Amino acid sequence: MDMHTVVVGTSGTTAEDVVAVARHGARVELSSAAVDALAASRLIVDALAAKPEPVYGVSTGFGALASRHISTELRAQLQRNIVRSHAAGMGPRVEREVVRALMFLRLKTVASGHTGVRPEVAQTMADVLNAGITPVVHEYGSLGCSGDLAPLSHCALTLMGEGDAEGPDGTVRPAGELLAAHGIAPVELREKEGLALLNGTDGMLGMLVMALADLRTLYTSADITAALSLEALLGTDKVLAPELHAIRPHPGQGVSADNMLRVLAGSGLTGHHQDDAPRVQDAYSVRCAPQVNGAGRDTLDYAAVVAGRELASSVDNPVVLPDGRVESNGNFHGAPVAYVLDFLAIVAADLGSICERRTDRLLDKNRSHGLPPFLADDAGVDSGLMIAQYTQAALVSEMKRLAVPASADSIPSSAMQEDHVSMGWSAARKLRTAVDNLARIVAVELYAATRAVEIRAAEGLVPAAASQAAVAALRAAGAEGPGPDRFLAPDLAAADTFVREGRLVAAVEPVTGPLA
Repeated sequence: MDMHTVVVGTSGTTAEDVVAVARHGARVELSSAAVDALAASRLIVDALAAKPEPVYGVSTGFGALASRHISTELRAQLQRNIVRSHAAGMGPRVEREVVRALMFLRLKTVASGHTGVRPEVAQTMADVLNAGITPVVHEYGSLGCSGDLAPLSHCALTLMGEGDAEGPDGTVRPAGELLAAHGIAPVELREKEGLALLNGTDGMLGMLVMALADLRTLYTSADITAALSLEALLGTDKVLAPELHAIRPHPGQGVSADNMLRVLAGSGLTGHHQDDAPRVQDAYSVRCAPQVNGAGRDTLDYAAVVAGRELASSVDNPVVLPDGRVESNGNFHGAPVAYVLDFLAIVAADLGSICERRTDRLLDKNRSHGLPPFLADDAGVDSGLMIAQYTQAALVSEMKRLAVPASADSIPSSAMQEDHVSMGWSAARKLRTAVDNLARIVAVELYAATRAVEIRAAEGLVPAAASQAAVAALRAAGAEGPGPDRFLAPDLAAADTFVREGRLVAAVEPVTGPLA
């Protein structure tokens, strides 16, 4: 585990800290201010619990059962029972990084001092994260409203020493055994604590933060592959001129055009179509790459604004306010996060679609301006990259299905008390699949474009220095190039890893300078 330490205070956290904890095993510590805030809010909850008047979440039931007053002797049982009854998830296990993000973000809200949870409960949450213990959380069980209930309940179950969890060695064992092995005492939940551990948008937010990190890399990679394809198709880089993009000043469009222009600097291939096979304009998939990629970039920026607001939020119901009131609210509703998760699935699908159109153009002898059919060594004997494009097209088709918004749906629950929900967890789950598919789609274009650039170089043309760097790095990474006696799958897999790990960007930046 990474020994970098993330300190959790009272004012939220950053996207970088979420990724550090979720993906890189950074340690977690509570700040002294957070411990003080936890203790202060707990005093308020304890005082309310001692009063005869019912207070929602402290001395009542929940949801449609909120009207029932719970006697003092049954309240600890109530908190245990809400965790046990809500831990009703089903389906495949959720990825370890998602569960760690979920737990860390719940700890972030708990540490704000607005939930009434005792300091020792928050410390146990940190201890479980630091021990590398990951609760078993299942795919289905959240409607994205009243919190990611089932996923968070499975996490809370682990804090109680119940249910199953994965240890740092990857073995799934009873949670009680794992806690004991790491010297962690299970928590005994008191008034409001069970509810406070379940009532947040933490799962969908964690997946949003990680998707944004991945998509930033993929959008820069797609700018590079678009430039390589333009070059291989003997297109013109005049459409990338800054003055053209300045008169339509969408920020992302200008960034993508600048990235492409820098990749193509010094190319001996661009513009040659005017010499031998005059074309008034390149096809949209080539000419409009900055507009499509850039619109996606702007959508990422908006989604990051929403994520930043949510990272600074305390999402719980009821909440403890600074003046001592404990008030019910609707801040647990996942609509703000759900919408941007769906927006990102839409732009990812469109980016994948334009990548595939350029790949198809590279492979079609009638539109590739002199490249061999399917970029084959010996067309007819060798099918070249024909089926690589089929695979890419299948992925694009799935991306379009995944772009159908989950947040447009709602299904009532809890006896119609929770009658309008966000489906944000579902939006996040399908976005993870979309991001995974997008990396593969970009990788296929990269593989085709580098092959085409090599063919042009063999004809005596001189590719841009950045293009040459991309080709050399990809070949060194194990994508050796097609041939009649080779299977393509290992090469495509190597290209996929090369793209998703950001190695394409790293390969060209020594030539281009930092790309956005």
